[in-house]
Amino acid sequence: MIELKKVTAGYPSKTVLSEISLSVPKGTLISVIGKNGSGKSTLLKTVIGIINAKSGEMLFDGESELSRQSMAKKVSYLAQGKSVSDMTVEQLVLHGRFPHLSYPRRYSKKDREISSAALRQMGIADIAGTPLSALSGGMRQKAYIAMALAQDTDYILLDEPTTYLDISNQVELMKILRSLADRGKGIVAVMHDLPLAFGFSDRIAVIKGAKIAAFDTPQKICDSGIVQEVFGIDLQYSPAEKSYHYKYPSR
Repeated sequence: MIELKKVTAGYPSKTVLSEISLSVPKGTLISVIGKNGSGKSTLLKTVIGIINAKSGEMLFDGESELSRQSMAKKVSYLAQGKSVSDMTVEQLVLHGRFPHLSYPRRYSKKDREISSAALRQMGIADIAGTPLSALSGGMRQKAYIAMALAQDTDYILLDEPTTYLDISNQVELMKILRSLADRGKGIVAVMHDLPLAFGFSDRIAVIKGAKIAAFDTPQKICDSGIVQEVFGIDLQYSPAEKSYHYKYPSR
């Protein structure tokens, strides 16, 4: 379990998150929602160590301090706005195995098998030899997610993973994340698409005013009115369709 206990974080001149407490058990999919600039990305960067916490405590399966390599073996992170390199899809996905390599850093048969499995899981094995620069934004996103899967960590943090994907691929990706959580991974995803987040997650964390304003099941968050309070829109669950929808004002 990843545990944040009263964590305050941000930048030297600005506190973005204040006394955040959050638990991420293995086997759960948690979506983090909030308005632009609320600190969603900062939360993930603080967990992974890109941004240092100003105060509070973070535990990773009971450990409070991890080396960079130990962190990379335990938590994988997929950021927004990734650069496009000249490497092929296969080369990128193999990069996910880097934390597991010992000296001399050469990929083993097992590394290649795990990377190939990640390519197949994302449905991109047929473009393994294609340069990233030749792919659409959506296909590149799939390649980066395959790299995160190849890293084979207990926890995966994703910052807006459905960006650049069309609706069918967004649903496909969320099904993959749901499946990973069901098989024991701890998944945290920053999400902008609320119906998708609510439809696939075990818990929803709502960030408002530098704090977690609510953290509960999708249904309880939906019923609480916090979505209306934060976003100014209504979100409702349809039992008949077994899905969440925005409620638009009648004309």
